[in-house]
Amino acid sequence: MELPINAFKHALAAGKPQIGLWSSLSSHLTVELIAGAGFDWILLDMEHAPNDLESVHTQLQAVAAYPTQAVVRVPWNDMVMLKRVLDIGAQTVLIPMIDTPEQAREAVSYTRYPPKGVRGMGGTTRATRYGRIKNYPQVVERELCVLLQVETAQALDNLEAIAAVEGVDGIFIGPADLHASFGHAGEGHHPEIWPKIEDAMRRIRAAGKAPGFLTPVEADSRRILEVGGLFVAVGTDANLLMRGADALCARFRTGYGA
Repeated sequence: MELPINAFKHALAAGKPQIGLWSSLSSHLTVELIAGAGFDWILLDMEHAPNDLESVHTQLQAVAAYPTQAVVRVPWNDMVMLKRVLDIGAQTVLIPMIDTPEQAREAVSYTRYPPKGVRGMGGTTRATRYGRIKNYPQVVERELCVLLQVETAQALDNLEAIAAVEGVDGIFIGPADLHASFGHAGEGHHPEIWPKIEDAMRRIRAAGKAPGFLTPVEADSRRILEVGGLFVAVGTDANLLMRGADALCARFRTGYGA
């Protein structure tokens, strides 16, 4: 049995923009529904959503029937969590709050087997198709995509050094925490911060890595793509459901209720 091809990783390496959707509803049913929409990737969030390892496992199974690539955002740059997420079959991971090249090297090492890293060896895991991919340790890096999340002023200062770390495929700019880092918590489009975001997109591309971003504002998504963004999430499942529910309720409240 062969290791599945990570089309998302290879598209980023070729400079082909990948349009995604953020999923935080923590449901395999929701993920299966949106996987059929045709997005290039879906983010399964373990940092700010009530996902655990078992729920992400079922969501990976739900995505598997579709050409959409699942990207798992782990809660932290943690060796044990990354090992377990990789063992259940994630081929692309997003690791939050990377501020220094040292942290970036640690993150990559957690995804590599010795001697390149410190990932623990597993036997009959879902990643190995329960032992059927006999050469998994030798070929896994070929299809493994490591994305790092840069979201502070310190991280922006270290951007080129982080991008230079071997094994890093892409860098995601976290807009909410970046705003907070500069004293603008709760804002999404401050005039001081947005130029820094656009500049970061260009710097990441210049460093030879794929830049990523999330925004539900269509004009902002298109602008990020124009300045070099390659993996861009253009909405969230929770926001789509909320807006649809609010709009439907509002239409029927008019003239029929309080």
